[in-house]
Amino acid sequence: MKKIITMLSLVLTTFAIADDAVIEKKLAKLNVHNMHISAAPIAGLRTIVSDEGVFYASEDGNYFLQGTLIKIDDNGKMRDLSNVALLDKLKAVEEKMIVFPAKEEKYVVTVFTDISCYYCRKFHHEIKDYNDQGITIRYLAFPREGVDSEIAQQMEAVWQSEDRNRAFTDAINDSIPKGVPTDTIKKHYVLGNQFGIHGTPAILLTNGEMMPGYVAAKDLRKILETRL
Repeated sequence: MKKIITMLSLVLTTFAIADDAVIEKKLAKLNVHNMHISAAPIAGLRTIVSDEGVFYASEDGNYFLQGTLIKIDDNGKMRDLSNVALLDKLKAVEEKMIVFPAKEEKYVVTVFTDISCYYCRKFHHEIKDYNDQGITIRYLAFPREGVDSEIAQQMEAVWQSEDRNRAFTDAINDSIPKGVPTDTIKKHYVLGNQFGIHGTPAILLTNGEMMPGYVAAKDLRKILETRL
């Protein structure tokens, strides 16, 4: 019996690999890069995580979906499963985050930011308010003009500083360092694109939900209390 189950498992795995190869080949023709294909939360679909974001495909590779997959629990709480598929990628850049920790931490959010963005500056000018609400802020860079822009190079200089927190605060207050070739910022920018970010600030919650735009500290605390 064990041999039959093992053989059946191998056959199913082989079919999955074969179908994944078809999916990968088709998406490659659409300039989708660095694909990782796995089971999707919905039967009959596969999840594709790529540099261009998250896609879903039928198991035969004939149909593709791009968009947000939402799960709603019995209490009516929503979870963005498309972004959940990307959360592990945050671990690869954690050491390069600029973190402003709350002394009495209750929540952690990751904020994609741009030092030239008005509302990003407003957000950081109120960093103490967020920390006082028990919210730790982790910054990643997302230069809106792209990774080849002057702003991206200036942000790279901030992220390469010995005291990144101070350099970031100085840059927000118009003491902007001379730009250097981008490296870290490119990784942040690719990740931001995968999450589908189009503007800053963009606030990522630990459940995968992305909140576009500025949110005041007290309002953010209320949102976190209801959604996490």
